[in-house]
Amino acid sequence: MAEPTLGRLLADFAADTSWATLPGEVAGSVRSRVLDVIGLCVAAHRLPTSTAIVEHVRDQGGRPQAHVVGGGRAVPAPLAALANGVLAHSLDYDDTHLPSVLHPSAPVIPAALAAAELAGASGRETIHAIAVGLEVCVRLGMAGYDPESGNSTFFEHGQHATSICGTMGGAVAAAVLFGLSREGVLDALGVAASTASGVIEANRTGGTVKRLHCGWAAQSAVTAAELVRRGFTGPPTVLEGRFGFFEAFLHGRYAPEAITAGLGVDWAVPGIFFKPYPANHFTHAAVDAAIGLREQGLDPSRVESLTLGVPAPVIRTIGQPIEGKRAPETGYQAQFSGPYAVVAGLLGGGGLGVGLADFTDELARDPLRRALMAKVDVVPDDRMTEIFPHQFPAVLRARDLDGREWRHEVLANRGGPARPLSVAELALKFRDNTEGRLSEATAGVVTDRVNRLDELDHIGDLLRLVAEFEVESETATGDRR
Repeated sequence: MAEPTLGRLLADFAADTSWATLPGEVAGSVRSRVLDVIGLCVAAHRLPTSTAIVEHVRDQGGRPQAHVVGGGRAVPAPLAALANGVLAHSLDYDDTHLPSVLHPSAPVIPAALAAAELAGASGRETIHAIAVGLEVCVRLGMAGYDPESGNSTFFEHGQHATSICGTMGGAVAAAVLFGLSREGVLDALGVAASTASGVIEANRTGGTVKRLHCGWAAQSAVTAAELVRRGFTGPPTVLEGRFGFFEAFLHGRYAPEAITAGLGVDWAVPGIFFKPYPANHFTHAAVDAAIGLREQGLDPSRVESLTLGVPAPVIRTIGQPIEGKRAPETGYQAQFSGPYAVVAGLLGGGGLGVGLADFTDELARDPLRRALMAKVDVVPDDRMTEIFPHQFPAVLRARDLDGREWRHEVLANRGGPARPLSVAELALKFRDNTEGRLSEATAGVVTDRVNRLDELDHIGDLLRLVAEFEVESETATGDRR
């Protein structure tokens, strides 16, 4: 008998897993991620691109099948997945898996919620589908991780691993919710692979297209599963075949054991990092290190110089060109600035230490912050580089006007397994994200329903709660992203 293909193994894993066999830690992690994604979707409505995607979806017409967060009336399920996927990823506040550097929840959960609402699925069925979808997404991402270079081969090829692997994971989740057989799940993978995409040039030179990536992935995922329901099929060797997924995206360089080892036993889902701060993940340890110096008693007004030591590979993202990173023009640029992260941590902010309100265009150009950012150097640190990319660590050194030396290092990211966010902290992040759009009472009901998601008979009972809310008028800050 021939060895099963990698796609077959993933399809069998999805079919053989159920709510009854799902580890409690995994189910709890999924519930927390659903709450996180809903909150991010609400918060993203401050952006012009969010208005654009919701209007685009409404203009398409079609059968009312699933709801967009803040989108009003129901729309076709693939379009609901599109809009919610865009919203979930737009603030750079969604969860991250390391070392693959994937954002698994932003594509997979919107796909699963749309498919679940269309299928009339229960909360338990939805949790199960999200769990297997996230697991497939992460394992495919890890198959493309190169331990020698400490980087994703997807990224080296200019590809957005999140949207590519998220399409595949979302398709598995949707196929499970539609009740497809294990053959159907395999076909969904096969069809989805031909729609997976994402080019990351915008990370270098600008553009808002990256916000679309998780939406395209979620839409493609639901569409693939729907087409399989109607008779489309895919190749059984979709992953490892001569012209398959790994050849097309990774030029044949992949680690099959990342898919097979411990599949169904060792779950990656609980280890996905939540983001405590709405900024590029490379900046988070800088925020924490600055908070640490503030707690030690460092007075920002007495600072003479600051040196942020980080892994060498992240400097091009948060430290170059240093002149630009010291003087961001917008809140969006500030999200990718090491100097701004240091200053935000030193001065203190909202949310879990630094929140959405701390990344405005006004604050990016604030003279006090600019003066402090001008004192920040971003340099490579050998110890931090050795730890990367399993963590994104940092060490911050300061010298004050009295000549005193200060130092604080952060070797593990807050929000990951070594420093997990508590249920209360995740609830605070949700409240911060939904303030001004969901009433306190509605936010409380949503939180309660997500915490008891396994008791819901129909996932639509949750999604209808967040389909409509009053969006406060835009301030002069405009696009806070």
